[in-house]
Parts: sequence; structure tokens; C-alpha cells
Amino acid sequence: MSYLASFTSESSAPFTSPMGKPLPLGLGHLLPWLLSFLLLPSPSLADVGTASFYGPPYLPTACYGSDEGQFPADNLYAGAGEGIWDNGASCGRVYLVRCLSSATPDACVEGQTIQVVILDRAATLNSIPSTNGTTMVLSSPAFGMITQQSVGVINIEFTPI
Repeated sequence: MSYLASFTSESSAPFTSPMGKPLPLGLGHLLPWLLSFLLLPSPSLADVGTASFYGPPYLPTACYGSDEGQFPADNLYAGAGEGIWDNGASCGRVYLVRCLSSATPDACVEGQTIQVVILDRAATLNSIPSTNGTTMVLSSPAFGMITQQSVGVINIEFTPI
């Protein structure tokens, strides 16, 4: 019996081997589940949290002190909240961030995702954030790219890259 014929012939077993023999009961019922698992899209690595913003002075930072060269040219950086601070290991991590929602209707810029680098710790910022206790505190330019400045806190999706 050919391999193709084993799939087209009728059999009392739900699945047969290429040799035409029924697969053991456990494997015959497990095979469809395994195949569907392999064909599903991979799970997202994104997390959700909240973000606020802060303005100058930005120096010194908890990660790199007073080195002005730490700031990216596009000014898209953030302070890490305690949930992602990781005892300072978050310094230099890069995240994709997008605004999901806010208590203020239509606050998010639809379809806008930014890339930020962690340069500071939210709990030790030199300026007061718009809201304390958020997952990230974005620089004013970063916050302004994904939402209106008129809101103090937003819900975000963030993905490490």
C-alpha cells in the first residue's frame, strides 16, 4: 500500500501508519493536536502595562550617570518602573512600545509604535513623572509620539527586542 493510499483508504482507526497499520490509540488521537499546535502562529512576547512621561532635567541617570552620549538622537528613551527594573539589568534594554488605551477617549495615536531604550529608573528620576508607579516613564518626546500630552497615564503594550 502506498503512503498516499494509507490516507485515502477507509479504516476503523482514525489514523494509519504509512504501512497501513492503525496507529496506537494514544498516538492516533494525539497526532491532530500536535499538528495543530505546530501550525498555530507563535505566541506574542509582548507584555502590557502603564506609562507616564517626564521632562528635563534628564541627567544624571541611574544607568549611565552624567554621560550626555547615552541619549539616542531621536530622544526616545524611558525610565524603567520597578516591575521591569530588574536590579539595573534593564539599563540599555530596547522595547517596542505602543499605546493601547487611556481613560481619556482617543488619546492614543493609532498604529504608532516607537522604540525606546531604558536609561533610567522611574523611582529615582530627577524630574517628577506625570504619574508614579507606572511600568515605564517615557521621555516627553517618546510619550508625545504615541499619545497626546494632555493625558497623564496610558495603557501600553511593550515588547523587548
